[in-house]
Amino acid sequence: MFFEGGSHNLLIPSPRPVSNLKPAFEKFKVTWLTGVDTLYAGLLAESWFTENPPKLTCTISGGTALRPTTAENWKAKIGTIIEGFGMTETSCAALLHPPIDEIRQGSVGFPLPGSDIKIINDQGHEVPLDEAGELCVKGPQIVLGYLNRPTETAETFIDGWLHTGDIAKVDEDGFCYILDRKKDMVIVSGFNVYPNEIEAILAEHPDIIEAAVIGVPDDQTGESVKAFIASSNSSLSISDILKHCKDNLTAYKVPKSIEILNELPKSTVGKILRAELRQMKS
Repeated sequence: MFFEGGSHNLLIPSPRPVSNLKPAFEKFKVTWLTGVDTLYAGLLAESWFTENPPKLTCTISGGTALRPTTAENWKAKIGTIIEGFGMTETSCAALLHPPIDEIRQGSVGFPLPGSDIKIINDQGHEVPLDEAGELCVKGPQIVLGYLNRPTETAETFIDGWLHTGDIAKVDEDGFCYILDRKKDMVIVSGFNVYPNEIEAILAEHPDIIEAAVIGVPDDQTGESVKAFIASSNSSLSISDILKHCKDNLTAYKVPKSIEILNELPKSTVGKILRAELRQMKS
């Protein structure tokens, strides 16, 4: 997209630590920025960035959920963030929130030109507006399948539609919202619990740097919620975190167990890896 617009693309080989971005901002007049939530939260914690913020035309977030706290802090100090959605299978972006004055927090906007979406239930039928279901995407940029994996291809690509494995909903104005990954949803006593929602609440605690939530087996409720957090306060107690959760969440969404780590595992682009946390859940 940037090349199409005749822009100069700056590629940072490794954005960790975040200070690796400082030379790029000092040398170039950066006007557009794309990244993930952890990158923006990290930049907001850097004094060299917030004391001399770039004049950005637009900031785009994708790859993982943008936490409301990150969006609000970024808006107060830098400007507006718009969210998009895409997968490797969609050849990058499939949906993008338009850069309009009134941003719908949490929405990834509309399908990009040439793309189409639908939200379906477990039976494959489209669901009404504002009802959650699996997001399916169709368009010329969708890959045809997985190399030498016919079974997975047949399960994922059905009648020209890519079944993304993401739970989403569309509001009455056509704005799409990604709720969570289908495989990451936790079912507590029959109730659907979306980790993104709990992680957003945890992130509102002033002493919590980052948080991740998974489901673990539970003899009484089938599954229960477990939270992993990294804190800026070595004195922060689990009871403090639980109180914060109980004050802001319905009872069945409150984590049954909490583990405090020095740092949460992340991919090379900064996405928190829930799969690695499941391996250490015990």
